[in-house]
Amino acid sequence: MDEIILQAPNFEMTQLEFITRLMTATGIGLVIGLEREFAQKDIPEGFFAGTRTYALVAILGFMTSLLGVLFSENLILVITAGVALIISLGYFITAWKGSVGSTTEFSVFICFGLGLISFYGYQSIALTLTVIVTVILSMKLKVQKVIGKLTQEEIYAFVQFVVMALLILPFLPNENYGPYDVINPREVGLVVLLTSGISFVGYILMKFMGANKGILITGILGGLVSSTAVTWNFSKKSKETPSLSLNYTVGILAAACIMMVRVFFLVFIFNKAMLNGFILPLFVLFASAVGITAYFNKKQLSNTSVNTDIPLGDPLNLKDAFFFGILYTGILILVSYANAEYGSKGIYISSLISGLTDIDAITISVSKLAGNTIDFTTAQIAVLIATLSNTIVKIGISISAGSKTLKKSIIIGYGIVFVAGVIGFLILNF
Repeated sequence: MDEIILQAPNFEMTQLEFITRLMTATGIGLVIGLEREFAQKDIPEGFFAGTRTYALVAILGFMTSLLGVLFSENLILVITAGVALIISLGYFITAWKGSVGSTTEFSVFICFGLGLISFYGYQSIALTLTVIVTVILSMKLKVQKVIGKLTQEEIYAFVQFVVMALLILPFLPNENYGPYDVINPREVGLVVLLTSGISFVGYILMKFMGANKGILITGILGGLVSSTAVTWNFSKKSKETPSLSLNYTVGILAAACIMMVRVFFLVFIFNKAMLNGFILPLFVLFASAVGITAYFNKKQLSNTSVNTDIPLGDPLNLKDAFFFGILYTGILILVSYANAEYGSKGIYISSLISGLTDIDAITISVSKLAGNTIDFTTAQIAVLIATLSNTIVKIGISISAGSKTLKKSIIIGYGIVFVAGVIGFLILNF
């Protein structure tokens, strides 16, 4: 099976490789074809291509590459053009019969291409693309259902977000300005985009999944990027809808759980050795956050007084997002001022101040320095200090912007997390 059966300049293939790649191409055609045939089984006038056709198209793509290696690469272009012509003719025939749509035709051409690259040994890429294509093809009814429920305001909000993300943010200056040279317009724009994005994702999830699941999932996803932004956003919304205060509490605390996971992975990526002796304090913090999140989640599930007719408000909520961006910039200047005043008087003071905005920057910084200019224990304590500082900030945000119920719940929830951080601090020192 290891015998070389095909050899050409810069290319060779064994018998086993030939069989494996051919089976991959055939399997790709069968999978995509099965999905297409199932999706079109109720069409009375028949359909353009079924399972067998897709399998044959994938094999044709495989053979096209084979012919290109054996004879001339120009054959690949010729056969590809021929396949495109046949698919185009099939499209015009089905369109003439009244069935207007090009999804199947495009999927046939993609299937041909996947068979073509399978020959060259890119099975993992071909299989990954096959999964993506199959998922997209099977999403038709769900996508139509979702789009049918969207309002003009929601579509406009999505367009605004796309314009901000693709046409405004990339063109903002990526340079530092202002006091202490710390105001970066692109970074501030990213904060605004993130905050409004969390608001928009939460709006959509709540609309289609309901308050309980929508808020929880938004908190988890938001925690992957900024638990502070989640706290700000949900605290504001708790005042708009006080009956959902417990739900928003769960979302905020869920973001805190993800923040702990984020810290672990940042340390692991930038200085794996720093985890020695640090896993236990991190676990104590994570376990306390998970425990209190589970408690409030159980409590809100038993809350029968929740109003299911939720006023969703502004989908994008740009006003609050811009205000948060201004607040973020102000804290950056305050952090820079404190660093300039205290200088080298202690990494701990810098960590305390850096935690006012976010813990990612200080975590990465001390992880890079740990074992070189500072010892591991100092770096570990610095991360814990930043975490405790950030926790206090989020308690303050909740108190200033949240409803009465959310204030009380967050004080209890984040209070327990804070105590867990103190315990972690004691573990490191004693």
